[in-house]
Formats: sequence, C-alpha cells, structure tokens
Amino acid sequence: MILGRIVGTVVSTQKLDIYAGYKILIVQPIKPDGSKGGGVLLAIDTVQAGSGDTVLVIDEGNSARQVIDEPLAPVRSVIVGVVDHVTRGESL
Repeated sequence: MILGRIVGTVVSTQKLDIYAGYKILIVQPIKPDGSKGGGVLLAIDTVQAGSGDTVLVIDEGNSARQVIDEPLAPVRSVIVGVVDHVTRGESL
C-alpha cells in the first residue's frame, strides 16, 4: 500500500465503461512525516476522497480489480481509505 495525498483530479470526456461512476484522482505519494515520497500516480477513488486528503492506495492490479469487483478491468491503482492520522513510533 502507498500513503499519499490527493493533488488533483483527471477530467475526461470519454473513458472506458468500467470507469463510469468513479473519479480518477492524482495522488502524490508521501512519507509518514508528510514529505514527498516519489512520483505522482493516477488512482480510482472508491472512498469519496477529495483534494488535500491523505489516502491509502493499493497499487497492484489484481488487488485493485478485487476492490472494484471487476476481474478483467484494466486497473492498477485504487484509493481504499482516507487517513485521519499517522503516528510513527520508535518501536516500529
């Protein structure tokens, strides 16, 4: 899973039927301290996330397809949770 922050939305006039009803959001991976953690990615929103939200992203095709219950969908990344708080302890 990837911890990330929503930094934008993709708007498309045409898309595959499988994407109907889903927002496609731009996610900036972040580290637990909030700093950037890599290049941005596109992910299907399944939890009604919004701009600036910290989210959990599954970035693996088979798992993503299981989340949206479409075994043949051309999907890799899906937002599966909105994060309220991140705590990092020394024992981790």
